[in-house]
Amino acid sequence: MPSEHVIVSSTTDSEDAARELAARAIEANLGACAQIVGPITSVYRWEGKVQTDQEWRVEIKTAADRVAALTDQLKANHTYDVPEIIVTPIEGGSADYLTWLVTETRP
Repeated sequence: MPSEHVIVSSTTDSEDAARELAARAIEANLGACAQIVGPITSVYRWEGKVQTDQEWRVEIKTAADRVAALTDQLKANHTYDVPEIIVTPIEGGSADYLTWLVTETRP
């Protein structure tokens, strides 16, 4: 059974960019809240070369039915050619919090 609540994660190259992605998601009712974690060190392969960079992770809590719209918005506003967008189900938690999460993601 699919989860009704999820965390959508992305990374970006600056705290300002992370704040912008988070604020846009919340303002558009595509997420109930977002946390910014960083700086973190990311090691990845890009265009055939191993890269190491500082990034900031944005974690947006949302209702599962808002993921497609949130993904579209993240892609449209992201500075990366191929932004990381990962959806993780929330399997449990405070019923009051999860109800609030859904309420806050309604226009």
